[in-house]
Amino acid sequence: MVKSCFHTPAALLAACTLALTLPAPALAQDEVNVYSARQEALIKPLMDEFTTQTGIRVNIVSAQADALLQRLRSEGRNTPADVLITVDAGNLNNARAAGVLRPIESAVLNEAIPENYRDAEGHWYGLSMRARPIMYVKGKVDPADLSTYEALTDSQWHRRICIRSSSNVYNQSMTASMIIANGEAETESWARGLVANMARPPMGGDRDQIRAAAAGQCDLAIANTYYLGQMLNSSDPAERTAAQSIGVFWPNQEDRGVHVNVSGAGVVAHSRNVDNAVKLIEFMASDSAQRWYAEANQEYPVKPGVAWSGTLAELGEFQADAVNLGLLGDFNAAAVRLMDRAGWR
Repeated sequence: MVKSCFHTPAALLAACTLALTLPAPALAQDEVNVYSARQEALIKPLMDEFTTQTGIRVNIVSAQADALLQRLRSEGRNTPADVLITVDAGNLNNARAAGVLRPIESAVLNEAIPENYRDAEGHWYGLSMRARPIMYVKGKVDPADLSTYEALTDSQWHRRICIRSSSNVYNQSMTASMIIANGEAETESWARGLVANMARPPMGGDRDQIRAAAAGQCDLAIANTYYLGQMLNSSDPAERTAAQSIGVFWPNQEDRGVHVNVSGAGVVAHSRNVDNAVKLIEFMASDSAQRWYAEANQEYPVKPGVAWSGTLAELGEFQADAVNLGLLGDFNAAAVRLMDRAGWR
């Protein structure tokens, strides 16, 4: 029953939850079970290559990050999961705080992944990076008028900014990084100014902010770079046209740098296949896997020295905020409360 849930369509996964809370038999030594908040298409080629190289089969359950965390909490020691893959350091830190990840020791991962992109005690490791810069409509905005996130509250940007909801963890982590840099009071003032300059109520995802800017609903958008990169390489001509009308500005290059975040993975606390789980995460930090992330998903490698995709290279080099991403989870609750007080819905 447990194994069948890994091959169940997403719409039926909820029906498996009760079954997955029952005691599970020992799992085969030649497999590893992954709970993934990333779409299966974004990671399956890597999983297939891992199987080819090691003979270890990978079973994947995909769902939203919050749903997977709740599922791991509910399943407890009866979970069949070995690895959690999720997006944003905020989600990774939430998983650590919930006790669903175990610390691991891996010289391979510690050497491959910079300290600020992994948990200090080995509960999780960043595997791909994205930046969250300011995007602008070419021909309507002079990039010389842009400078920092903080300056987005200036009157010249009144009703010209598109950004998604405060319920989105990407914005929560960005706001948390600003609290770390500027303090809570100053960041709340910034959030109020940002809300005043929004062109419309927050709606949709990052791609929707880019589309809205391209369609003339706003002149600036805040979005993750890999969404723009994927749109630039889309098979849909309308997507490519929208993305081609957008320029990227790297804010805060004279001080802390642009906000960056990671997708990452950790070994589940009650994993029955710990060795295989560690092998899989180490494989995902290898040069070949990091190159695949860059070329296929338009995400920046976290491993130094691995080449960016041509699309990412065209967006230009930048200074990234060097804050330890493990701190973003510590300030997440404060960020959410602050955004709510500022009227960011």
